[in-house]
Amino acid sequence: MSTPSATPASFLTEAMRQQAIGRETLPVYLDVEQGAIVKFAQAIGDDNPRFNDEAAARKTSLGGLTAPPTFLRSVGQLYPQMPFDLPFHRVLDGGSDWEYFQPVRPGDRITAVAAISDLRERTGRLGLMVISTVVTTYRNQFNEVVATQTNTTIRY
Repeated sequence: MSTPSATPASFLTEAMRQQAIGRETLPVYLDVEQGAIVKFAQAIGDDNPRFNDEAAARKTSLGGLTAPPTFLRSVGQLYPQMPFDLPFHRVLDGGSDWEYFQPVRPGDRITAVAAISDLRERTGRLGLMVISTVVTTYRNQFNEVVATQTNTTIRY
């Protein structure tokens, strides 16, 4: 006699994957202020003059104050709405990878948009898992990509 499973043996169909992949969030905006950069750097204990001291930062190769890479976390976590309900109640952060392309400076207006780039399922020790990959793209007011964040979320 078998014990009923808490999760199904399989959930995702190819049609579901195609419905989900490419779905985006609405844009989220962050106006970057010099004081916010300095406070953020102080809060994380980073005393690098590039983030704290305008006069010293002007003498660097970047020519002025820039935000620490982790400053973009100020935007918050963005996650596109799934087009269907997932039958899983537990969520695990599978980690993030960041790529940086341009410095973020005071006066920049950052626009962040997240899109589902992959959705797959896998069976692990705890049963069926749905693994989603979301890429958040951060652009400045010149439409230049300043950074991307690739985040993996595991639902089981």
